[in-house]
Amino acid sequence: MNQAPTTTAQRVRIADPRPAECKVCRGDSPLFGVVDFHKSCIEAQGRRLALSGYPVYYRRCQQCGFAFTTAFDSWDQNAFHHLIYNDDYLIVDPDFADLRPSGNAKLVAASFPDAQSSIRILDYGGGAGVFAARLREQGFSATTYDPFSSFDLLPSEKFDLVTCFEVMEHVPSPQSTVATMVSLLKEPGAILFSTLVQPADFESIGLNWWYASPRNGHISLYSTLSLALLFKPHGMKVGSFSANLHIAYAQIPSFAAHLKLPS
Repeated sequence: MNQAPTTTAQRVRIADPRPAECKVCRGDSPLFGVVDFHKSCIEAQGRRLALSGYPVYYRRCQQCGFAFTTAFDSWDQNAFHHLIYNDDYLIVDPDFADLRPSGNAKLVAASFPDAQSSIRILDYGGGAGVFAARLREQGFSATTYDPFSSFDLLPSEKFDLVTCFEVMEHVPSPQSTVATMVSLLKEPGAILFSTLVQPADFESIGLNWWYASPRNGHISLYSTLSLALLFKPHGMKVGSFSANLHIAYAQIPSFAAHLKLPS
């Protein structure tokens, strides 16, 4: 495995023990727990990386329940590329390259079969563009934006549907991420996204939760309330199909009317 940060400029920051401001609702967010930088999602499969020796502290908002770390807030794209999204990333997320984006493309195609020729789709944070390519193979108009890939040019046009699969937990600034996605959305439009919300017993299990994994880049862990508060300033509500799959919208677009979303 590539090592954790080795220079002062890139090293995981020492945590301030005082409460910080929540990145979602600005509520008091005291320290919640600490894990090693190499804690990863493969621990759910009984596998474990060697300890890096770098502690990563998470905070949790006392108002909305959002849990987050500020350890990587000062990192630039090079630091993320070198230390998280490097050649070893597939060790901790083997489904990232093809299995997940191909499966998500099947899900979207099956969910909106009658809109194949009428909607434009943007996959936000779409990596190497596999998801969009699979949709195009099925006749959809789909493109990719991801600042950490070769698709790093922010589109100038707007889209009927913005997809965002397994991205929200990776962003250090969730408010700006949501604002950017909303700015790329037609009216009416929808944002279909996945991120696993905290389990009911998160208060007791804390960072033992398998999804709390900094080596995977999981630095923002949402409660249902914090997701709702993120989209509320944009006049949007959030509906959840499961603990992992959600949709945000201001007005239900015609292509999604069959999903029976709350109006």
